[in-house]
Amino acid sequence: MWGAFAVAVLLMFYLRPTTNENRYIYEINRPWNYNLLTAPFDIPVHHDTISSMAIRDSLASSFEPVYFRDNAREAQILAKAATRLMQVENPLNATQRSVLLSKLREVYQTGVIDVGELPKRPDSTYVRNVRHLEGDVAKSKPVASYYTPKRAYAKFDSLISDQALHRAVVAARLADIIAPNIVLDSLATSRFKEESYATALAPIGVIQHGERIVDRGDIVTPQLYTILNTYEAMIEERGGTVTSGSFYPSLGTFAFILLTLGMLMVYIAFFRRDYFDSLPTMLFLLMMVTVFTLLAYGMNSMVRLGLYMVPFTIVPIVVLVFLDSRTAFISGIITILICSSATQNHWQFILIQIAAALAAVVSIRELSKRSQLIQTSIVVFLAYALFYAAMELMLVGTFNSLVPRMLGALAVNAVLVSFAYFVIFLMEKLFGFTSRVSLVELADINHPLLRELSEECPGTFNHSMAVSNLASAAASRIGANVQLTRTGALYHDIGKVNNPAFFTENQHGVNPHNALTPLQSARIVIGHVTDGLRRAELAKLPRSIRDFIAQHHGRGRARYFYTTYCNQHPGEEVDAAPFTYPGPNPQTRETSIVMMADAVEAASRSLPDHSPEAISALVNKIIDQQIAEGLHSESPLSFRDIATIKSVFASRLRTMFHTRISYPEAIRPAQAEPSGESQLPVVADEKNEKRP
Repeated sequence: MWGAFAVAVLLMFYLRPTTNENRYIYEINRPWNYNLLTAPFDIPVHHDTISSMAIRDSLASSFEPVYFRDNAREAQILAKAATRLMQVENPLNATQRSVLLSKLREVYQTGVIDVGELPKRPDSTYVRNVRHLEGDVAKSKPVASYYTPKRAYAKFDSLISDQALHRAVVAARLADIIAPNIVLDSLATSRFKEESYATALAPIGVIQHGERIVDRGDIVTPQLYTILNTYEAMIEERGGTVTSGSFYPSLGTFAFILLTLGMLMVYIAFFRRDYFDSLPTMLFLLMMVTVFTLLAYGMNSMVRLGLYMVPFTIVPIVVLVFLDSRTAFISGIITILICSSATQNHWQFILIQIAAALAAVVSIRELSKRSQLIQTSIVVFLAYALFYAAMELMLVGTFNSLVPRMLGALAVNAVLVSFAYFVIFLMEKLFGFTSRVSLVELADINHPLLRELSEECPGTFNHSMAVSNLASAAASRIGANVQLTRTGALYHDIGKVNNPAFFTENQHGVNPHNALTPLQSARIVIGHVTDGLRRAELAKLPRSIRDFIAQHHGRGRARYFYTTYCNQHPGEEVDAAPFTYPGPNPQTRETSIVMMADAVEAASRSLPDHSPEAISALVNKIIDQQIAEGLHSESPLSFRDIATIKSVFASRLRTMFHTRISYPEAIRPAQAEPSGESQLPVVADEKNEKRP
């Protein structure tokens, strides 16, 4: 157990979120809900979002993209023009071709640009000026100073006065090859744009180390919102931590986790020693606290408001189902305290979560139906919302500080509470616990084992039902687990299905024991315990129910056959082992109650006198004899519990065997009414006159 405790502490310490990780929740034009925040390092002050957008829009409107002259493309176009001029039907001589190419080169010296590919400004208009990169110098030039492909061809055509040359140009289809030689330099454009943005959006100030950033109640302006975003980004860049030259914060965190989880161990050791001595129970508690703490750490690091989405109330709900309400509430508080180190607003988080945990424990009480979890989810959300609103009103003085995203996170939390049923099912499988929901399902008489018992052994089934009623009434009076007692009593005799005729309650005039020796009869009767355990294991009944089958006779004897055998062998040393049940003796209050109820109910069937005195004497005799034989010595029952159980048994048996009023016989039959009319009973009035 202590090894598991150490592992839990180390896991929670090692996987803890960093102490300075930012998990603040804030919105523009709303009050700051946390304590004073100071700068842990120098923080540059940038323009707020609105100003930044305005600056960017202004720069985008006036920004001139960078273009360059593509000499290679120009040479390709001139070469293609020369080739086409040589391929016309009436070829030109070299001089004529040279004249045309020089005119085309003259046009390209000015520059050809594609206006349709120019970048657009924010107002959807094309830029009017571009920068021409010459070496490392960018010179601004108007777009109008360049030719478009269409204008370039028109200019080229206007420079040709000779008709023969003009016909050659048309025949060579030179208009098709005119293409831009002034093209966009995307890399240079991006570089210049980022440089201009960086210059225009440079920090306008700095918040120095230790300087105040914001305090509780301050309105988060757009400028302050930007500063907080910068703070978050810088924290993220530093890996979520602020470098410290001391290890004391880590030591303090380790001590906090160790002491807080140790508080749970101390509570259980002093107030629930039975839990403390049970390894599965302690592992269950440590696992619940550790798993939900690690889940909270993960959600906190991955999702904003993730810590408030974690359904911490599942911890007390699940613990309550298997253990008790006080331990459940304490377990929930311990989990909340450990996880509070992951948030900046510790007290608000702790108080809201404790309120929700208390609401969950009070609303669930005893989980017997899945629908209760839906009701609990609603109650938990109401507790969250009301306490969150109350605390904001108390601390800030206005409802304007309520953050809708926070309410949304709390709503997600409440919805996830309904999934506690799956956690309960998982814990049942891992630790062998039995929830009240499972007990209610097992107590259904349509369960295959109980249905078989009612069909094959109707007498035993009726006996089990009577024992269940007796035992559950007693369990309720002494504060034991009523549902566990009721369900265990129903299954305690299922082993009799193998040999129903050998048990008195199922016999119909023929007793097969008459043909057997006491040893043989004892072996069959005692065997119903092992037969029942075998059936329970095949049906995968939980361990808590199998305990009732094994312990309802404890290490007692099959007294009838033992006494018969002793009478048949007077003066001999009789070995009691063949007549002794395998046990063990009852280990819990619930199994002790069922042992008492089983013996008392069976004996009451053969009681000739059912007067209150006779019933009380029978109850006292049977239970006192069991105690004298030490059958309840390993059970935690107290003398007061035993006295209460005797009282409940006597009262219930008196009710079961109460005498009925005998109905009087009619002196003479009532006369039949005429056909078609209803017949009313005839009674005598005070004057002995008969009336309907």
